[in-house]
Amino acid sequence: MDSFIHRFREFQKTLFFDFFCFLWLGAFAFLAFAPFYLSHLVWIAPFGLFWITHKYSGRYWRLVGYGFLFGVFFYAIAFHWIHHMAMVFGNFPWPIAFIILMLAGVLFGAKFPIFLVSYSFLSRRAGKHSVWVAGVCGMAADMIGYQLFPWYWGNLAAGNIILAQTVEITGVYGLSFLVFVISYTLFETNPLHLAEILRSKEKRSHFIKFWTLPFALLLLFVIVGSSLYLKWKNVTPTKTLEVLVVQPDAPMSIRDERGRSPREVIEDLMGRMDKMVEDAVQRAGKNPDLIVLPEAGIPYFSANRELLKIRMGDRIYWPRFDSLMVSFANRYKATVFFNEIDAAYKTKSSGREYLRYFNNNVIYDPNGVRRQAYQKQYLVMFGETMPFEFMYDLSPQTGRFDPGESFDLLHYYSDIPKENPQTVLPVTWEKTEGIDADFVRNYYSPTHTELKDEGSFLPLICYEVIVPEFVRKFKDSGNPQFIANLTNDKWYGTTTESDQHFELGRLRAIEWRRWLVRSTNSGISGYVDHLGNFIEGKSTSLMKAETSWQQIQVIDSPPGFYVLYGNLIPWIMIVLTAIYYGNLLLRNKKSEA
Repeated sequence: MDSFIHRFREFQKTLFFDFFCFLWLGAFAFLAFAPFYLSHLVWIAPFGLFWITHKYSGRYWRLVGYGFLFGVFFYAIAFHWIHHMAMVFGNFPWPIAFIILMLAGVLFGAKFPIFLVSYSFLSRRAGKHSVWVAGVCGMAADMIGYQLFPWYWGNLAAGNIILAQTVEITGVYGLSFLVFVISYTLFETNPLHLAEILRSKEKRSHFIKFWTLPFALLLLFVIVGSSLYLKWKNVTPTKTLEVLVVQPDAPMSIRDERGRSPREVIEDLMGRMDKMVEDAVQRAGKNPDLIVLPEAGIPYFSANRELLKIRMGDRIYWPRFDSLMVSFANRYKATVFFNEIDAAYKTKSSGREYLRYFNNNVIYDPNGVRRQAYQKQYLVMFGETMPFEFMYDLSPQTGRFDPGESFDLLHYYSDIPKENPQTVLPVTWEKTEGIDADFVRNYYSPTHTELKDEGSFLPLICYEVIVPEFVRKFKDSGNPQFIANLTNDKWYGTTTESDQHFELGRLRAIEWRRWLVRSTNSGISGYVDHLGNFIEGKSTSLMKAETSWQQIQVIDSPPGFYVLYGNLIPWIMIVLTAIYYGNLLLRNKKSEA
């Protein structure tokens, strides 16, 4: 055993050991994440960071460089799908896509150098390493480091459903703190010395003291998480909703590889979508309360008739798209929630240079009347916008979207049935040829009923669902009954991106204690309950046209601690740590003088 320890210490002195650390963190963090959900591995994943920091303690420029290398290795392993996206979305050749993946690790892996430098600095000033320093530095790096695809160490630990409940109070960063406290404690606890510790009273005492804070903290998280789990597991919903999610697997481009015209491609898509909804309703034997279509379910088009007043060369308003949405609403007496492209002039001038596009979510009530809309605010860099104008020439498919400004919740409606309801033959997709949406509304007018405003829900588009600070901004608009996330992950193919995206958004259901409905173009669509559980058997496959039907629960409860106060607890911990170590630094300077 002593020879093994000696060989490992000799290995630590080599450059190969540094690369071993990069691979250690990337591999174990990836396995702790979706779709593998080996969340117990998150406790040892940061070992790579600890080894490097101890080896190069105080050599800050080396630590900065190595921090970015950690980012590169993590992105290359866990976010390998960036390479696929760059080739498919950006049309970049394989080598350029690989360079983009590496650059992503450098540009958006800032959490790693932030941790290495702050952890080394504070540990040296304190004269020793400590579990508190490890926890605060890990948490602060998660909070401060900019990320294009935000993930946090706490997300990896949240695979444990009991620990995940605590994000209602501390947010995901509280779990990040726990990860680094426990990980550092395990790192400093050499299992090869346990027999020696048990024989020595002095070492036993030191071991118990060292483990007191981490054990107490872990116990606190388990107790709080268990209490919250039991509390919310037994809550009685105020009502239920029948929700139909439609995953049409719309093409990324209407320029078809099989030689079909754009019109034929869209005709096929719309007909398939119409048939999917009809089949789902027939199988259920009842109408849904809410039909949810994904982001880019009907790509490149809009159902907003007002766009006819805008002088645009591409004419994105399509009457048949609008007509089908009106037909869905009237045919099934359901609220229809879907995504479209919207446009408006930035100023009163009508020049094309002032025209702006928006990624837009829309509500049609059960009578087919267009109600509210939500314009996406958290735009994806390199997907919907570029930081510099010249970069659009490098990736022509990147959208030129502007962010919306409203945090208003959207409302959904139910119809109040008549005593002797009238029926008409359904307007299917094939019958919308040559007619407009107003004609369809008038056709269904005999079936129109009084409507009841059933309440509001929180609408999110794509990556917005994975940014907790952004989502909680909706709290000032009211208390939603559920969360709906429309997204399009088709650009990532069958990679792990869709699993990771769904997993990262899962914690919003716990923070808000609301069910989450996720509708994607090509998978994974599904549902998360207010405890953070994926509803088994209701998640769709990748790259397939499917529907999913679920009765979701509406929970009536006031906003929780995190929704109200955000990252208050993590920031208090950071400020107190800064004050403590600031005073310690001043005392050390005075003693040296």
